[in-house]
Amino acid sequence: MENARCPFEKAILSVQCDCEMATRFSIAEQMGVECRSDIARNNCTTLLVYLRERARFVLKVTDTSAGLPFGKEMKVMLGGLIGLQRQMAPQEGVARVQNIHALVQQAQAAYGSLDALPYQEIVRTIAAYQGKRRGNARPSR
Repeated sequence: MENARCPFEKAILSVQCDCEMATRFSIAEQMGVECRSDIARNNCTTLLVYLRERARFVLKVTDTSAGLPFGKEMKVMLGGLIGLQRQMAPQEGVARVQNIHALVQQAQAAYGSLDALPYQEIVRTIAAYQGKRRGNARPSR
């Protein structure tokens, strides 16, 4: 079951994204998301690797292979998916990704491969992405 986990699981569990290939599950108190398609999961894994690699400078990290802290991981996932969505449909300005799988397929069709995406523009969205503030946290002045 572990290898069927969705690469964008955290983004889906945050209720800021959804995907037609996602299946939610819970074991005891742990919630998770599995992907129903090996091809979709591989494409999303590839996209996430590219997003992490291209966003290293804005995240101020040198190595993204070992994983990122939660906040930076969410910034890459949500900022990256929103940035990709804005590249595919700039007129819509939506801040929520309704279907990750469809978005990735559309991007592959439009650009020929995930490697050819306009990462310079997408990374700008990652850099500008602000996660939700929790509780009584006050912005610093």
